[in-house]
Amino acid sequence: MKTYLITGGAGFLGSNLAIRLIKNGQKVIVVDDLFTGRLKNLAEIKENPNFRFIKHDVRKPLKIDGNVDYVCHLACPASPPVYLIDPIHTLETSAIGTQNMLEFALSKGARFFYTSTSEIYGDPLVHPQKESYFGNVNPYCKRSCYDEGKRYAEALIYEYRRERGLNTGIIRIFNTYGPKMDPDDGRVVTNFIKQALRGEDITVQGDGKQTRSFCYVDDQIDGMIKMIKSNEEGPINIGNPNEFTILELAKIVIDLTKTNSKIVYTAPVESDPKQRRPDIKLAKEKLNWKPKINLREGIKKTMEYLKAEI
Repeated sequence: MKTYLITGGAGFLGSNLAIRLIKNGQKVIVVDDLFTGRLKNLAEIKENPNFRFIKHDVRKPLKIDGNVDYVCHLACPASPPVYLIDPIHTLETSAIGTQNMLEFALSKGARFFYTSTSEIYGDPLVHPQKESYFGNVNPYCKRSCYDEGKRYAEALIYEYRRERGLNTGIIRIFNTYGPKMDPDDGRVVTNFIKQALRGEDITVQGDGKQTRSFCYVDDQIDGMIKMIKSNEEGPINIGNPNEFTILELAKIVIDLTKTNSKIVYTAPVESDPKQRRPDIKLAKEKLNWKPKINLREGIKKTMEYLKAEI
């Protein structure tokens, strides 16, 4: 049995990772300040003897007794409407929080695993995006608190590996969806499904021609665990390479919910990327990973979860 410490473990991805690891017979310590995380996400494992929850803000140093084999650093608001509530908090979580957890991993001799993001590619001029692409990011706009915070964290991790010999691994996550998402997180999948279930208009920002690649959470967790258990450094893209326009997504949601909702268009968002699709050649070669669940199947599963939530 290995011990995994997961920061941000009460969030969408963190809770899914924690539950999977517990079901696989591992020991899990979740660290979360509940700024965006929800304890209800962990309800099914809270009584498990191999599970422990610690309320803690990673912007402060963490000290706990006992052995830790893996430090999985997922803590950071990931939805624009949420991380823009307190952008300085978001920046500090990526900067100060990451350094604190790197120091913690060093003190435990643990492998350090970090969830970076496709947002480090910005509004890409290269398509699809390979890990070797440096990105096209605006450092001086509202979204910068998240994008640049993650880019800084990657650079910091690189130096801890190079200068201090820490065993580190980075993945870059593309749009992920599924159960345990907060219905009010403001992400496009939850917005569209919630609006459709309520019979409201589906609000598409801009002309709807911007593209995204949507990865179902079970596939994402598969890729994360493969990376955690490997000795790969990364960064490695983990996402679904099937690309859809936002308008196509809206039409799929309308079709699956059998709603009479109409599509309406709203003003585009500042610095919103026009296209996003991962090149996952490295994930296939290094981790033997590729997604299995298609968008329609994943939306059906997510819709059932959100029905109960709202």
